[in-house]
Amino acid sequence: MLILTRKPGEKIIIGHNIEIEILAVGADQVRIGINAPRQISVYRYELYEAAQAANRAAASQPAREALGEAAKKLRKRVKDEE
Repeated sequence: MLILTRKPGEKIIIGHNIEIEILAVGADQVRIGINAPRQISVYRYELYEAAQAANRAAASQPAREALGEAAKKLRKRVKDEE
């Protein structure tokens, strides 16, 4: 891990096209601004982790089985209506 010390108004460049600027430093918070190309996704870590956990849960075997059961019921309902 690279550790840098920056003051408000100072920037860090990642690669050639991602710019991180320290906007403000408070008692227990640091405000940063990130300028990156639109094709680069930028997420708060806790939101990224929550989305990943939700995706793993949705792709789990019980969820797939429930989806399969729902599909069977829907096919039966469509067949009964014909």
